[in-house]
Amino acid sequence: MKAYEVLYIIRPDLDEETLATNVDRFAEIVTNNGGTELSVDKWGKRRLAYEINDFRDGTYILMNFNGEARTVQELERVMKISDNVLRFLTTRKED
Repeated sequence: MKAYEVLYIIRPDLDEETLATNVDRFAEIVTNNGGTELSVDKWGKRRLAYEINDFRDGTYILMNFNGEARTVQELERVMKISDNVLRFLTTRKED
């Protein structure tokens, strides 16, 4: 298994309950697809460098986990079709 880091930005106009539901949903996708040692760090609202979909701010979430390539593929597939995710970036950490 390889170590991955996913930083994603969620729409800033969501309430706390919806935000927590989205974060839990993405974490559940990782664990259901064989991901281990999951850690989620909520950075909070921050100013975007440029406007995305008429939003000037976004809620940043950093997620670290160990998993296979299929875990990352499924997570990215769900993030692409989610209306609440503005942007995401997945990187593989060096050993």
